[in-house]
Amino acid sequence: MPGTVRRWRPGYPLDLARCLFPLRRGPGDPSFRGGADGSFWRASRTPDGPGTLRVAVRDGEVEGQAWGPGAAWLLAGLPDLLGAADDPSALVLPPGPLREAQRGHPGLRMLRTGLVMESLVPAVLEQKVTTAEAYRAWRTLLRDFGTPAPGPSADLWVPPSAREWAMIPSWEWHRAGVDPKRSATVVRAARLAPRLEEASALPGEQAFARLTAVPGIGVWTAAETLQRSNGDPDAVSVGDYHLPNLVGWALAGRPRSDDARMLELLEPYRPQRHRVCRLIGLTGARAPRYGPRLAPNDHRGR
Repeated sequence: MPGTVRRWRPGYPLDLARCLFPLRRGPGDPSFRGGADGSFWRASRTPDGPGTLRVAVRDGEVEGQAWGPGAAWLLAGLPDLLGAADDPSALVLPPGPLREAQRGHPGLRMLRTGLVMESLVPAVLEQKVTTAEAYRAWRTLLRDFGTPAPGPSADLWVPPSAREWAMIPSWEWHRAGVDPKRSATVVRAARLAPRLEEASALPGEQAFARLTAVPGIGVWTAAETLQRSNGDPDAVSVGDYHLPNLVGWALAGRPRSDDARMLELLEPYRPQRHRVCRLIGLTGARAPRYGPRLAPNDHRGR
């Protein structure tokens, strides 16, 4: 099945793997995988319907190949997906590790999918649990309630539609290891999906306000969503379990920090604070660990 093909040459360095990495929800993500040839496959539910996108780079040229009713929509959004609307030059850094990381990774771009629910649901699943629990729930729910992706890849699944998310029975959420609070948030968001999807075209503060007006969607969940759906370079994941200590260690040499201290350290970098957090991760900085790690909870046995 040849699919529909679009070739596009970006006018900037592009690190395809680092650009698309935020879309991968753990090993075995049914909606995303990498190919042995360096390509990446992604299954999405677009406004036009399910679609599968394969992206590869050869000699500086991007080749996008798409299948399904959403193929044209996915190919039209290919440049934005790969950071064409992003402007890394807006962040000017003084000499130091951050600047070296920026210079050493010129191909790092902030992706933009234009799809809110696609990033919002897994972000809700990741609230207050270990990543292993969240990834397991995502895999279970997609395989049980998603749609086989169009095209030649037999192991990809398109996430459920908003209506399908809202119709999942309570016992199926329980079986997937999702507690009632998180499942209720997903169902609530699914019923408001048309309004939430509009946030992909709103400026940062308005998009945050639109998402956080929904009970159960806080600043962390909104930031994790808008980083992907809108390519927001300033969306800081306030409330993250590890990020404050990492930022505090990298920017101030302090092994223990809270959200308030993190935001204080990041304030000079506004409106590029999320980009700075991504660069910190590339400096190799690792904050010392204190106290017990977040322990997994098995809601299926309750």
